[in-house]
Amino acid sequence: MHEGHRKRMLTRLEQGGALQDHELLEILLFNAVPRKNTNPLAHELLAAFSSLEGVLGAGTEELMSVKGVGPETAAYLRCIGLVFARAERRRSAPPKLFSAESFSSYVRGRFAALGHEVVEIYCIDAREQVRFCKRFDVGTEDKAVIPPEEITRLLALHAPAGLVAAHNHPAKEARPSEDDDRFTARLQVLCGMNNVRLYDHIVTGTDGTYSYFLTGRLEEIKRKFDVSRLVGGGSCP
Repeated sequence: MHEGHRKRMLTRLEQGGALQDHELLEILLFNAVPRKNTNPLAHELLAAFSSLEGVLGAGTEELMSVKGVGPETAAYLRCIGLVFARAERRRSAPPKLFSAESFSSYVRGRFAALGHEVVEIYCIDAREQVRFCKRFDVGTEDKAVIPPEEITRLLALHAPAGLVAAHNHPAKEARPSEDDDRFTARLQVLCGMNNVRLYDHIVTGTDGTYSYFLTGRLEEIKRKFDVSRLVGGGSCP
């Protein structure tokens, strides 16, 4: 009987069926508790720790305080919790070294669940390592807006060798708007005035990501808004 039930549960999992928390935990326990009905134990664990996060974040002794959880089952759940926590920390950490590809993938995952537009500025040191990140809630749904004095303050406080900007379009394609172009140009001017390299401006949207660096658009902006030319009286094309 239990074997047939397990097969049905695994079929639902494989087919992408909407499984409740206790059902996911029940399936997870199949490997720890063979040849037994794990549904009651799943309910017991959720009752004791209130949520899946609570179960997977509990210590071994805490897990063993639940009726039906022995040392091996507790160790199994504890190990899964630690793996999940470690993977989450690594997923949420920015790439150690800058590359447009790795940053594009990182910020897309980072912004995926956001329903409002934000801008993040990453400070990069001389070895191209990320040293600081600051998020700005821009207060608008259709353009990236950060007061120039905020960028200037960030540059003065952290003295980075370079910057990466990233922002999201929660309900639109990643293709940048004219306002995004103006923001990138403004950022380039501020970076140029402070001898800081602007590495990239990455936009995420419903269709993926857009990199000003990878598309060559950033190089165009840098040529057009080169501070030495502007200060020296050169005309912009």
